[in-house]
Amino acid sequence: MQQQISVITLGVADLHRSRRFYMHGFGWTPVFENAEIVFYQMNGLVLGTFDRAALERDMNRFGSGAGGAFSLAHNVPAQTDVEPVMEQLVAAGGCTLRPADAPPHGGYRGYVADPDGHAWEIAWNPAWAIDENGFVTFAA
Repeated sequence: MQQQISVITLGVADLHRSRRFYMHGFGWTPVFENAEIVFYQMNGLVLGTFDRAALERDMNRFGSGAGGAFSLAHNVPAQTDVEPVMEQLVAAGGCTLRPADAPPHGGYRGYVADPDGHAWEIAWNPAWAIDENGFVTFAA
């Protein structure tokens, strides 16, 4: 099986509020939207924000509001980009979970939750290359 992820779908309580966060916070443009879902074309995968009740019906899994601990990450090309991105996300309706700092393993990062509590790590890692298309290459 090919090692890849095609779509990440986040259940959200208020699709309009979520759309505002992703459009005005990250500056992303939807490629499709209807009354239940908004899709954003990413570099190599699609991110969907789906009305939580509709997603639960689609999965036939009800009461799944609180999932396991996880975070999504948005890597930036420079350490000085971390805090401005975090500030932009908070201004668009997000909430700071952890102010930016330097973790023991290197780099610089902070965490912001979207309006539905999905955690986003905003990170700079000097060893990870980001190409002109936004593709990140893992390097130890």
